[in-house]
Amino acid sequence: MEARLKVSRFNPESGDGAHYQSYVLEVPDHATVLDVLLQIRDEVDDSLALRCSCRSAICGSCAMRINKQARLACKTKVKAVAADGEEIVVEPMGNMPVVKDLVADMDPFWQKVRAVEPWLQPEGPPPEREYLVPHEVMRSLADVAACILCGACVSDCAVLETELGLKKPSEQTFLGPAALAKGHRFVGDPRDGADADRLLALSRAEGIWDCTRCNICVEVCPKGVAPMEQILALRRKAIDQGYDEYLGARHTLEFEKTVRETSWL
Repeated sequence: MEARLKVSRFNPESGDGAHYQSYVLEVPDHATVLDVLLQIRDEVDDSLALRCSCRSAICGSCAMRINKQARLACKTKVKAVAADGEEIVVEPMGNMPVVKDLVADMDPFWQKVRAVEPWLQPEGPPPEREYLVPHEVMRSLADVAACILCGACVSDCAVLETELGLKKPSEQTFLGPAALAKGHRFVGDPRDGADADRLLALSRAEGIWDCTRCNICVEVCPKGVAPMEQILALRRKAIDQGYDEYLGARHTLEFEKTVRETSWL
């Protein structure tokens, strides 16, 4: 079949600025967008820059915007996004600086992940051999543990996009859906003893109450992590912990009270 791609190009060394370049190739019916991009790089234009590794939707390296939505290029079939031969628009991930062409600078993403301290902080003496946790206790964390840190949710986050219009990526304060979901993974782990400190830190201005619940992160996540649902779970746990003086928490409690007592908003 014929694949038509309109690819965002940017080379900081050329001084040409960001622009689009179109390609038309013959590809197999089962081709993914990543297959087409690699064919372009190998056979048509070896200057095209992109990231990929496993080609099996495991590593998350090939996350990019395809038809204005963050996706894994290795998981996106050409037929699925251009059933009638339409042109497919391919761009680098949003809310992050572009290094070259389809390669985004992931450093702001990793800074936010590190900020939630994504490691276990157990309390008390360590066990003689290992920490044992029943399967049923960890089952609730199965979805969030499936995160491959591809950055798709951060790419399309509406809050981060709003912040980007006001400040540089390095100055964005909202932790973002991926980092907050990772925070819930450890708050929910019974082996972790720092829940109170974690919830206090995540309740501050740049954390769980900044999410607008637009659901975009849920739509674009390729692994079903549902970051927004993890953020809402953190909100419930923060209120249960007694961190209810923050503006978002007060709004939530008043909202609930109004509906319960009057049936009106």
